[in-house]
Amino acid sequence: MALALYHNDMSSCAQKVRLVLAEKGLEWESRHLDLRAGEHQKEWYIKLNPRAVVPTLIDGDLAVPESNVINEYLDERFPERPLKPDDPFGRAKMRLWTKQLDEGVHDAGIAILSFGVAFRHQYLSRGEAGKQMLESIPDPIKRERRRDVIEKGLDSPFFHIAIQRLLTLYRDMDNALAQHAWLAGDRYSIADAAFTPYIVRLEHLDVMGLLDPTPRTADWYRRIKARPSFQDAIVNWENAGYLDLMKRRGHEDWPKIKQIMENSAQATGAGA
Repeated sequence: MALALYHNDMSSCAQKVRLVLAEKGLEWESRHLDLRAGEHQKEWYIKLNPRAVVPTLIDGDLAVPESNVINEYLDERFPERPLKPDDPFGRAKMRLWTKQLDEGVHDAGIAILSFGVAFRHQYLSRGEAGKQMLESIPDPIKRERRRDVIEKGLDSPFFHIAIQRLLTLYRDMDNALAQHAWLAGDRYSIADAAFTPYIVRLEHLDVMGLLDPTPRTADWYRRIKARPSFQDAIVNWENAGYLDLMKRRGHEDWPKIKQIMENSAQATGAGA
């Protein structure tokens, strides 16, 4: 039965599903959506994905939304090349990792970092159209966080919270990687695919210095990049126009981000 994926080239959530598809050697049809053009907010797409986000997996007549759910669905639907740990405790650890992505790491962490550094400039340059894009975000909490970061940039308190949350995440990853080679155990799993985009975005924004305090996490990312799936799921989909904006803005903002990072470490005692 043919698989299709509604996705976006630079979307973190789409990246993690493309990684699982690549790791499992599955063929799929690309249905790319232009998020800046609002294609994900069209009525026909909202019928497939009520939250109006990417990705959405199509498996025959079935539509499966939510990236973390999609990845588990794919692993159960196509059991060859399993990406879940064999034992129940390992699978529990895997799910504890992916669970936190939906509890703040994505929306309050990497998304706010991306908006504060790069994407806010797109919204501001579009004037009224940018305001309409913002107002079309259905989740009021997400919408108001975005509004504050678009208006205030790195001075938004939400941006500082995002840096703190990401630094905590990378420390947690570092601690786990001290115990085993991959996040949930000694074998690459869905957890590793799920968290790869949250380092990819640092590289795209040219703020990899956020990993300086966590060398095991940096080494994990080097090993991730050496896997064939990284080329298939990430590099082959990189959008040159977005990368130019992200790297340029990130390079400009890095000194201030580094200061926020250092202030956060002092406040939490993480640098002690």
